[in-house]
Amino acid sequence: MAAHSHQVKQQTSAFKIGVALNSIFIILEASYGFSSGSLALVADAGHNLSDVLGLLISWLAIWLGQKSANNKYTYGYKSSSILAALFNAVFLLVAIGAISVEAIQRLGNPGPVAEWDVIIVAAVGIIINGFTALLFMKGQKHDINIKGAFLHMAADAGVSLGVVLAGFVILQTGWFWLDPVVSLLIAIIILIGTWGLLRDAMNYSLEAVPNGIDCLAIHDYLISQPTVNQIHDLHVWGMSTTETAMTVHLCRSTLDHNNEFLEQLNKGLSEQFPLTHITIQIELGKVDYETTDSSI
Repeated sequence: MAAHSHQVKQQTSAFKIGVALNSIFIILEASYGFSSGSLALVADAGHNLSDVLGLLISWLAIWLGQKSANNKYTYGYKSSSILAALFNAVFLLVAIGAISVEAIQRLGNPGPVAEWDVIIVAAVGIIINGFTALLFMKGQKHDINIKGAFLHMAADAGVSLGVVLAGFVILQTGWFWLDPVVSLLIAIIILIGTWGLLRDAMNYSLEAVPNGIDCLAIHDYLISQPTVNQIHDLHVWGMSTTETAMTVHLCRSTLDHNNEFLEQLNKGLSEQFPLTHITIQIELGKVDYETTDSSI
């Protein structure tokens, strides 16, 4: 529990830094865009504002996940992280669509869009967005809510990098068509990463077994326990993007030492599998039906 609390503090600090840096960058970018008359910079500032909104939603989900359960929300608000991940996945798809539409329109009428002021601001964007993405690099491997925040920042850093690289080539060659082509390539790369996030978020929303958990292995472990002769209604699902629940009905040949049996079984399950909330119902004997709610 102490390790989890420390992890939450690290994530909260990452969001504070990320939101602060990107908010300052948005203000500077929009101000420079208006003063220089660059609509491209003003539009990019609006896009970055949507990314800050994505960060705030992920941060809000982490905060809600720490709130205590109550009579209405008996699991607390842990599943808000699943909603945040799903929202960010959809948000990224919308951003990909916007980038693609704009790039296709520019392909039909390419023009000088990578002046030095745009290149310089984009270079600053690489530093800020890249640094913010690094803050979420470690956490995104085990939490799709954090992965959503990471993809937002990594995508922005990628777009800015594309603007800078294309800008230098265009200044040397005059190939104005290169800018929208690079934008389309970046959109495809972002789509590949976002698709996995959307798939995982949808699976969590439908209470599928989380990635990295082998339900058959859990079944085999349970049936191997002494005095257990049958299992039914085995269910495993994500309570949040970081916590997994399991419920099961076990049939035992005896109810002797039942408390000790449950204590040892809970300990064994927690050690063998990444389960955080385990509920076990014990029944005496063997049930007389084969079909159950579980696919196991």
